[in-house]
Amino acid sequence: MNAAATAAVVNRVFREAGVTGRLHAFDIDTGREFAVGADEPVVLASVFKLPLLVAFFRLVGEGVLDAREPVVLAPGQRCAGATGTSVLLDEVTMSLRDLATMMITVSDNAAADAVFARVGPDEINAAAADLGLTDTHIAFDSRGLHDSLLEDGGAATMGELWARMGEPGFAERLRALDPASTNRSTARDMTRLLARIWTDTAAPAEACGQMRRMLGLQVWPHRLASGFPYDDVLVSGKTGTLPLIRNEVGVVDYPDGGRYAIAVFTRAAAPIVVSPPADAAIGAAARLAVRHLRS
Repeated sequence: MNAAATAAVVNRVFREAGVTGRLHAFDIDTGREFAVGADEPVVLASVFKLPLLVAFFRLVGEGVLDAREPVVLAPGQRCAGATGTSVLLDEVTMSLRDLATMMITVSDNAAADAVFARVGPDEINAAAADLGLTDTHIAFDSRGLHDSLLEDGGAATMGELWARMGEPGFAERLRALDPASTNRSTARDMTRLLARIWTDTAAPAEACGQMRRMLGLQVWPHRLASGFPYDDVLVSGKTGTLPLIRNEVGVVDYPDGGRYAIAVFTRAAAPIVVSPPADAAIGAAARLAVRHLRS
């Protein structure tokens, strides 16, 4: 199947799942690529934690930060979230490196914000620019995204926000869902960043190895990994989720040595909290893209 025919099938997969999608797939070793809207700005959601991770390890490599520095997360002061230290009731002490692990493996918002506070948006954006990610910009941590949603929606809780998502014009008021006003990138930028991690050029080689390990330990199997249900294929990735937004970026490693960086960003037409079809569409589209690159 040629690229145009594959793109048509990918778009049909997105359409049948009730989403619009942007995708880029890149063969890390040959340079072959496949794209569907790969240069259009997208909302990163929690995928912002990937450029944050790279910036963190670059500062560690430069001796600016100590990966083992202990950080105390006090109860009542942590960003809201559904996983990790965000849901704990007692004081937590972790090293910066372990917090970085938590923010990738279970998308821990509180852990991410602790790392963000030590790195800062200027360093993240400087690292992105140095790596050639010309369409990537990070301005907010997890708390900033969460608070902007409630502020823009005039809601007291995320439950109230979700209940109002179907109101006409409501989603358009939310800065967190507008690439021009929030953490943004493109599918192509994210595969470029993943390829740099997998070729030890995003940061010192040892640090890239640690990042690959973290991404390989992500616990969510329902998006990218759902497209590759094989025991001998490793899928490493980072998800991102906001109202209407479901994303995942990652690398698929085949037993024959093939390595494929993939970024899939979707936006739903309707505000559905749990949408297995949309999640599965990410894996299905990724599988089609990789199949094209391997053909």
